[in-house]
Amino acid sequence: MIMREKPFRDVFGKNIPQKLPLIGKIFKNHKLLLEILRLPQELKTGIAQIQALYPHRFRKSKQARKVVFIKDAEGEFGIARVEKTDKKITVHYKNPSDAYRALGRILGERSSLDFAKNFEEIARMKTIGVMLDVSRNAVVQTETLKQLICRFALMGVNTLILYTEDTYKVKGEPFFGYLRGGYTQKELKELDAYAFRLGIEMFPCIQTLAHFEQVLQWPCYSHLKDVDAVIIAEEEQTYCFLEKIIRNASAPFKSKRIHIGMDEAHGIGTGHYLKKNGYKSPFQILNQHLKKVRDICENLDLKPMIWSDMYFRLGSKTEDYYDRESVIPPEVMDQIPAAVELVYWDYYHTDASFYEEWIDRHRALNCEPIMAGGVWTWSHFWSALPFSFAATEACMTACKNKKLKEVFVTLWGDDGMECDLFSALPGIQYFSDQAYSETPDMEQVISNFRGTCEGTFKSWYRASDLDSIEEILFPQKSNTNISKWLLWDDPLLGIAQPHLPQKSLMSHYTRLAKDLTNGINQLPGDHRLRFPAQLARVLALKSDLHSKLVSAYKSKNKKELRKIQMNDLVPCQKEVKILWLLHRELWLTLYKPFGLEVIEQRYGGLMARLESLSRRLDDFLSQKDDQILELEAQRYPFMKSSADYSEGDFPRMTYARVSTSSRIR
Repeated sequence: MIMREKPFRDVFGKNIPQKLPLIGKIFKNHKLLLEILRLPQELKTGIAQIQALYPHRFRKSKQARKVVFIKDAEGEFGIARVEKTDKKITVHYKNPSDAYRALGRILGERSSLDFAKNFEEIARMKTIGVMLDVSRNAVVQTETLKQLICRFALMGVNTLILYTEDTYKVKGEPFFGYLRGGYTQKELKELDAYAFRLGIEMFPCIQTLAHFEQVLQWPCYSHLKDVDAVIIAEEEQTYCFLEKIIRNASAPFKSKRIHIGMDEAHGIGTGHYLKKNGYKSPFQILNQHLKKVRDICENLDLKPMIWSDMYFRLGSKTEDYYDRESVIPPEVMDQIPAAVELVYWDYYHTDASFYEEWIDRHRALNCEPIMAGGVWTWSHFWSALPFSFAATEACMTACKNKKLKEVFVTLWGDDGMECDLFSALPGIQYFSDQAYSETPDMEQVISNFRGTCEGTFKSWYRASDLDSIEEILFPQKSNTNISKWLLWDDPLLGIAQPHLPQKSLMSHYTRLAKDLTNGINQLPGDHRLRFPAQLARVLALKSDLHSKLVSAYKSKNKKELRKIQMNDLVPCQKEVKILWLLHRELWLTLYKPFGLEVIEQRYGGLMARLESLSRRLDDFLSQKDDQILELEAQRYPFMKSSADYSEGDFPRMTYARVSTSSRIR
C-alpha cells in the first residue's frame, strides 16, 4: 500500500498549533501594545507608515511595551539584536530593513516567554526581494501595494520588483497597455518613495524581446513583430521603441537597476526576421540584440539584468531550461555582455542539489547569478503553499550553501490571476525567514506571520487544500490546480472528468468549507478566508455533479436525475453566483478594474452553462427531448501521467483547456 506523504507539520519537524485564541482574547491582551520611544531619523516615516497600517497595535500607554531603536549593529549584510528588560525593548540594527523585520517579529509575540526572550537575526543575503507580476490581467492598486509593502518590510524584504510587460504608461504610445490599467509615472514615483521609507529598493522588470503578445496584437505595432510574442531584432525601429519604453519604465525609480526580461523568446528569428534576413543562429541573434539593449541601458545610466533561460534553452535539443544535456558553445559564453547580470529562475524543484548544480552552471558562464524562486500564485485561486514551501526550502538551502548574495521570490499571474495575491504572504514570510536563518523554526514562522500579517498561519495554509486533496501522495511535490479545473470544467462536456480521482471529493470540500469558515474570525487578516471558503462550498456541490448526471442518465433513472437537479445543480447555481460576487468584491479591493472582464466572462460562461444544463434536464425529463448527447459522449484522458505529472498527482490545467474542447474561443 502506498502511503501519502507526511503533512507539512511533520515534514518540517514542528507541530502547527491546532487551536489559537480568538481575536478578542489576543487583542485585549495589553502586553501586545507597543509604544515607540525613540527613533533614528531614517526610521521615522517608515514606522509612521506601519503604525498607519496597524493603528491598534501602537499606543502611548502605561501598559504598552516600550521600544527603542539604535543604529549600531555590524554585519556583512544585515543584522538585528533585540534586548529586553521589564521596562523596554531595545533594537540594535544595521539596515532599516533589519529594524523593520525585528519589529515584525516583536509584533507576533504573545507569550510571557516571548516577551522575555532576547534574540538576534543575521541576514544571509544582501538582496532579499519580491517580484510581483502586474501584467497578467491584474494590475495591483497603489493603495493595496502600500499595504503589501508594509508587510514585506516587517518580514525583512529589502527589494521589490514590479513585473510590467505593458502595464506602465509610455508617452506617445496610446496602444501600449491599451485598456489594461497601466501605472502612471506619478503612481510609480509615489510607490517608490513609499517603499524607500521602509528600506525597500524598487525597480522595474519589463520585456525587451519576448512576451510582447499584448502589444503586438494591435495593428500599429505589426512592424515590430518577428513571431506572435517576440519583437524583431536588428531593426532600427525596434531599438527606437525599446529606448522609449526603457526610459519611461525606469524614470519613476531612484534605483538604477532594471530587469529587461528576454526570457522564453520561443521562435526567435523564425518569423519576419527569417523572411527579411535569412537564417542566423538564435544564439547570435540573442547576443547581438542583448548588446544593443545593454547599450541603451548604459546610455541611460542603468544597470540591466535578464532572465538566463534562453541561453540554456538554445543549447538544449528539447528547448528545456533544465536540460542537463544542454550545451552552450564557448564562443557564445564569451559574447554574453559582462555588464548584464543573469537571473536564474526556478520554481519547480524540491531538491537542493538541483539548484546547486544550476547555480554552478550559471557561474560557468562567468557570472554570479541572481536567484529567483517562487510562491505559486499562478494558475491557482489560493497560493499552492505546500509545494511553494518545499521548493523555497530547497532553493534557499542551495543559495546559502553556494553563498549567493541576491535572491528574490516571484509571484506570477498566469491564466488570468484569479488568485488572491495576499494568499502568498505565508510563503513570503517563510522565504524571508529562510534568508535570516540557517533553518527556520516553524513555530517562529507562525509567530512572525501573526506579527507581520495579523493572520492565522494554520488557517491560511489549510486553504491550500483547495488543490491539495487527500489522493495526492506527495503534496509538497504537487503544483496541481484541481480546484481551478473543477470550477471551470464545463458541466455538460466534463472535459476534465477522466483526470479526477474515482473517490468523491464532496466530503473533502465540505470539511474544508467548514474549517475555513470557522477560521475567518480568529485574527483581523483572516477575513481573506471568505473567498476560499466559498470556493470550497461551490466545489462540494460541483465536483461530483457531472459524474452523478452521467450515471443517472445512462441508467435511465429520471427520478434520480430530478433529484440531482434539485439537490445539487440548483444549489450549485446559487453558490456560484455568491462566489462570483465575492470574487468581484475581492478583485476591486486588490486590483484595478481592468482585467475583471476576463474573470467575469468566465463566471458568466459558467452560470450560463449551468442554466443551460438545467433547462436541458427539464426538456429531457418532460420528454420534450429524448436524449442529451453530451451525457452520452465518451470521455478520454488527454494528459499522460508519465509526461505531464507524477503518479499519485494530478495535472495543472488552464481555463481554456477545461471550458471547451474547441479551439474557437
